[in-house]
Order: sequence, then structure tokens, then C-alpha cells
Amino acid sequence: MRRIRAALTALAGTLLLAVTTLGLPSTAHAAELVEITDFGPNPGGTRMHVYVPDNTQPNPPVVVAMHGCGGDGPGFAQSSGFNGLADQHGFIVIYPTATQQTAFGTCFDVWSPQSKTRDGGSDPVSIASMVSYTHQQYGGDPARTFATGSSSGGMETNALLALYPDVFAAGAAFMGVPFSCFLDEADFPPWNSQCVNGQKDETPQTWGDAVRQAHPGYNGPRPPIQLWHGTDDTLVPFQLLREATEQWTDVHGLSQTPSFTDQPQPGWERENFADAGGTVWVESITVRGAGHTLPMSGMAAEAISFFGIAD
Repeated sequence: MRRIRAALTALAGTLLLAVTTLGLPSTAHAAELVEITDFGPNPGGTRMHVYVPDNTQPNPPVVVAMHGCGGDGPGFAQSSGFNGLADQHGFIVIYPTATQQTAFGTCFDVWSPQSKTRDGGSDPVSIASMVSYTHQQYGGDPARTFATGSSSGGMETNALLALYPDVFAAGAAFMGVPFSCFLDEADFPPWNSQCVNGQKDETPQTWGDAVRQAHPGYNGPRPPIQLWHGTDDTLVPFQLLREATEQWTDVHGLSQTPSFTDQPQPGWERENFADAGGTVWVESITVRGAGHTLPMSGMAAEAISFFGIAD
């Protein structure tokens, strides 16, 4: 039994849908990537594609998989490996496409005030709408809904878990940054960003407070998270893996010292942060020698395993 199952059991009883679905019935065909244009509130103007494999589990899990800056949902569907895993394990994949134009191309919004507040607007609300639509139209399981993404998508993964802890049961962020790292849109491009040029070094409590302030009054369980970063990443520096780890260990009330470490594959060094009962809530994975190129081979499968979808 995977370590994540204990965490999912704790979360399952409290998961709630975050938004009301307004979309029309889907015309999707099995084993095809289909665009949905009317899925509900969409303040971010975000596009939605969904992949439903030929054979799904009863009340199938739902994975939201998000691309990096300049990419799109269909491209991430082709390159990330999640469609093949969906075919194998019977889960549904939502592929959002960002349309927020920045000096670094189209990216998911993680800088505006709206993107940092529960139901504040922008991309997080749009993606929550996609999730609600998928639950209702395809019978997706609200207790097994997950977020993952690369670069900009990894940043949005952190945001979604902060803003919607009652919607997402777990997340896996590749090459992301801590939630609320960016001050505003001017701080987003790497060449002039305090967030990604190595100047952001906050205390764990400061990072944790940012998550707690995103959804004031929420006292329920927080989703587990898996964090990935390459040591040779020159675009989103490796140092931010430590900052994100500090954020989520503080949110979960865990020690900054790993409970144990292991090596899932050669070159992958994983720090596991567990509670007193042994449940791992945060995994921090260092990928030796990797640049801004994640996920690489085998990493999507490791994320699915962390989610508890694959035995």
C-alpha cells in the first residue's frame, strides 16, 4: 500500500466541490483529446482539453496536468506521458491551456492578487470550474482529484493546493516555486524576478502563512505534495525546491528535518517528511544533473504512484 493512501483516507471525508458547473453535456469520445468550450466560470480565459481513456475506473480519479510557459494543453498531453498512464490505470486527465500573456509568453497566472485568493478569479477559478465539470459530466471522483504540472504548471500546482485544499487530494509540482513567490506580473519574468533570481529566502512560517492566508478560515486537512527540481536548472533555480519544501512542511506542521531519505531511481534523491504516525505528507525530490527539463522518463509514473492511483 502506497504511503499516500493514509493521507487520502484522512482527506476523503472532507473533500467538497468548489464551484458550480454551468457547462453543457460533453461530446467527448473515448481515447481522444477533446476540447470543452463551455465548462463554467472562466475568468482566466483558460482553454480546457480532457482525455477520457477507453476503460476508466468506476468513479475515475481526475488528474489536472498543466504545461509550462509558451506551451499548451495538447502539447503537454503529447509530451508528459499522462495519457499513456491514464490508459493503463483508468483515470481522466484535464489539460488546461494558459492564455495569460506575459513577457515570457503565455503562462498560468500565479502573480495577480486574484490568483492568490480563494475564488478570487483568474486561472485558479477557471481550473476549479474544469474540475467541477469533469466530476459532473464524466463521474470523476471528488475524493481522488489531483494537480500536477511543469514549470508554470508546477507553480500553478502549488497555487491550486493552497487555494483549493478541499478540491485537490494531492499534487506533484515539477520545477515550480512556492505559492505567493511572485509579487506581481512585473516580478514574473526570470530576468528581473526577485522570486527566481535567488533573492527569495523566507522563513518556513512566512511561506506557510501565505498558504493559510489564501483560504482564510479553512481548518481542514491539507493535501500531500511531491516536489521535483533539477540541480542544474538555470531558469527556475534549484534553491527554490528548498523554499517550497519549507512552505509545505510548515503548512503540515512537520519538522524541517526529513523523516527518512531514499533513492527511487539513480540520480533521484528523495527527502520524505512524515507525521508522528509515519504518513508522508511532503516528498522533496532532487534530480541530479537535470536542467529545466522535467518531467523526464518515469517521473509522471512516480507522481501517479504518489497519488495512490497506481498500486
